[in-house]
Amino acid sequence: MKDARLAIVKRAVQEIENGMNVNLGIGMPTLVANEIPADFNVLLQSENGLLGIGPYPTAGEEDPDLINAGKETITAVPGASFFDSAESFAMIRGGHIDLAILGGMEVSEQGDLANWMIPGKMVKGMGGAMDLVNGAKRVVVIMEHVNKHGESKIKKECILPLTGRRVVNRLITDMAVFDFTAEGMVLIETQGNITIEEVREKTEAYFTIAPELVAAN
Repeated sequence: MKDARLAIVKRAVQEIENGMNVNLGIGMPTLVANEIPADFNVLLQSENGLLGIGPYPTAGEEDPDLINAGKETITAVPGASFFDSAESFAMIRGGHIDLAILGGMEVSEQGDLANWMIPGKMVKGMGGAMDLVNGAKRVVVIMEHVNKHGESKIKKECILPLTGRRVVNRLITDMAVFDFTAEGMVLIETQGNITIEEVREKTEAYFTIAPELVAAN
């Protein structure tokens, strides 16, 4: 894993509290499973029908019938339960998921999320993200701050089709951490040696700075 992605994943782990039911989205969020402290009693949920995901299996121990929503082989912790998709989405829509950690293609300054399709590319379906952003008690999005062309993925308005409007509670990138509040988008942390000015240069969206961050700088 690249250092930038590892920094994002490790920061995302700090959002998880002991006793939570957590859904990890496809892609980078699945890496969070390997970083959760061993003494935490956390149940990871996959919308294809598993509550109690464990770390990725070691080489030679993979079970092709035990997969997550991204079709990656996984393990199950003691006490895990298996069920059909209808039961899984009843958990999500019923508000029983404490935290959803999802990947993002774009996030707007209003907390809108686009993460399910790029126009012109074949997409088989929208997946569970649209349910998760409306059913989970808290939504944290993790993604790189800029795209491969160096353009900000944090927009004034999302260009890509939306997964949900005003659904993001916290955004974690390789440069910064933002909260979305009634007053707007707020920068609450910078990653590593990144400065506030560097965050401003790489962020299209308008944001304010948390007073405690200003004081620290």
